[in-house]
Amino acid sequence: MDDLERELRELSTWLETPEPPDVTARVHARLAAEPSTVTNDRRRRWRYAVVVALAALLVALLPPGRAALADAVTGLLRFAGITISTSAAPSPTGTPSPLPGQRPAELDEAQRAVRFPIRTPARLGPPERVLVADPDGTGSHRVATLLYRGGELRLDAFDGRLDGAFFKQAGGTGAEWAQVGGEPAIWIGGPHPLSYVDRTGTVREESARLAAATLIWQENGVTYRLEGPLTMAEAVDIAISLE
Repeated sequence: MDDLERELRELSTWLETPEPPDVTARVHARLAAEPSTVTNDRRRRWRYAVVVALAALLVALLPPGRAALADAVTGLLRFAGITISTSAAPSPTGTPSPLPGQRPAELDEAQRAVRFPIRTPARLGPPERVLVADPDGTGSHRVATLLYRGGELRLDAFDGRLDGAFFKQAGGTGAEWAQVGGEPAIWIGGPHPLSYVDRTGTVREESARLAAATLIWQENGVTYRLEGPLTMAEAVDIAISLE
């Protein structure tokens, strides 16, 4: 419950909505009116009900890209088309296959192959390699990947209008909220399993691999994953330098 309450408080700072109904005041008044013989168990049930009610209220008011709270009570966070499970999960084994239809491309060619602007981080400069992946029937690709430092540092960008682009299970290190340019982001500070979900919604387990520390955020309908041996501060610094 303490973790959930912390998530609610953090999300409330990003919530730009009309003033919600004064649910808390009404519940406090109800509790104050209860007889002094109310048991601790009953009070705990009331407390849980209040938190869940507030969670439901915030979910109703959150815009689609910030609906992470919808699954917080069950141990899941959903953010910008990415599902993160805070429960432990076994690490993938074997050699992962590339994303569906993945191929190398020059940067200008990759820009023509996707429907969104490919932005490069000023902190890193031009990428060493560029990949595009998951084409549709028209040849438009869903994912563009920029590789740096011999592939050790990876920036994935995909069309954020499509749901479920990446499925992530964060075991052990967990996930925490961050900010990129004042907007919400998610930081996973250590190795975690990663599988790709293609444009049909199918989990591509054959592409499963163990990912490094990752920062996830969304800008202008595009979702970004920055992965590599970075601290949160270094990752955010790179993220805000996109141009």
